[in-house]
Amino acid sequence: MAALAALAFTGAAQAQTAGQSRIGVPDKTEICLDVNGGRLPIVCKMSGGRLDQREDICTCPAGVRTSVAVCQPGQEAPPENVALNAVRREAARDGSLIGDTFEGKPICVAPRAG
Repeated sequence: MAALAALAFTGAAQAQTAGQSRIGVPDKTEICLDVNGGRLPIVCKMSGGRLDQREDICTCPAGVRTSVAVCQPGQEAPPENVALNAVRREAARDGSLIGDTFEGKPICVAPRAG
């Protein structure tokens, strides 16, 4: 019986952290893209705690809201340039940059500072 309870607890803990690569840091976020693929400012509401950096709601005052992966430890976001903008413009037509690459590396963004 104790083993069954431990297994249930482990499963619940894993389900709670699904969608997060590190504790409190989401594995995806939203960015705003201009028509040329360049980034525009985004407004995100976050919880008040320092440890939980998940975003509640993100809006784009201008541009198109697009999902993108958050860079994992050891990954770096690609440098902003015209070539990246062109790739983002085409790749974001489905509303997401998750799984898309630039120069053979995943397109990602650095985690936002809370």
